[in-house]
Amino acid sequence: MTSARPLAVVTGASTGIGYELACVCAENGYDLAIAANEPRIHRAADSLRALGAEVAAVEADLATTEGVDKLLAATGGRPVAAVLANAGQGLGGAFLDQDFARVRAVVDTNVTGTLYLLQRVGRDMRSAGEGRILIVGSIAGFLPGAFQAVYNGTKAFLDNFSFALRNELKDSGVTVTCLMPGATETDFFGRADMLDTKVGTQKKQDPREVAEIGFKAMMRGDGDVVSGWMNKLQSAIANIVPAGVTAEVHRRMSEPGSGRR
Repeated sequence: MTSARPLAVVTGASTGIGYELACVCAENGYDLAIAANEPRIHRAADSLRALGAEVAAVEADLATTEGVDKLLAATGGRPVAAVLANAGQGLGGAFLDQDFARVRAVVDTNVTGTLYLLQRVGRDMRSAGEGRILIVGSIAGFLPGAFQAVYNGTKAFLDNFSFALRNELKDSGVTVTCLMPGATETDFFGRADMLDTKVGTQKKQDPREVAEIGFKAMMRGDGDVVSGWMNKLQSAIANIVPAGVTAEVHRRMSEPGSGRR
């Protein structure tokens, strides 16, 4: 990659919020290094090139350090102006009934791989005295996630971590923004085996809208942004309602079969 345009790294960019984040970056003058764990990342790259961006696409498992290294190698040594850490997995159902290999994949994708990427890129940004970091957390991080416990736990980690990292990097020239969407119209619920849940069947936020909100917040250097007024309301309520109550509400939305009731 040899363009003079700034470079943005976007993970989980084959579909959904990640793809739309990559689109917004391309439309605002960024070249891209994008990754996902599926072949559709290459089709996404073709669409993004049509927007005028130079694009390196990597099919890799971002739950592993090897997958993240493969993505970073695709930058060709160019400085990363922005990293948008969006890759994530969900998993519905009762925790004790889940296959632990799938549990581990959620934790490693959402937390371990994300932290490794951010440390690798963040060190270079700090040395350069400039850079933008966008972490895609979730309002799920505010809610005890009955029947989605591991996913919500990882998002609680990311939400919390983003505020800590932002504080550590204050006055460094590197900004950290946490985008916290709610339920969004993506492949997430199908992949998480949640299509028969109430939340899986209800109307959700448009991923393009979420991406635009997150990108603008990143460019302003905001610390955090919740996308959508209903999600803002839900996150505010979660801060004052007892955890046992919010866990029960979450159960009604995420329990298997709730979409048929």
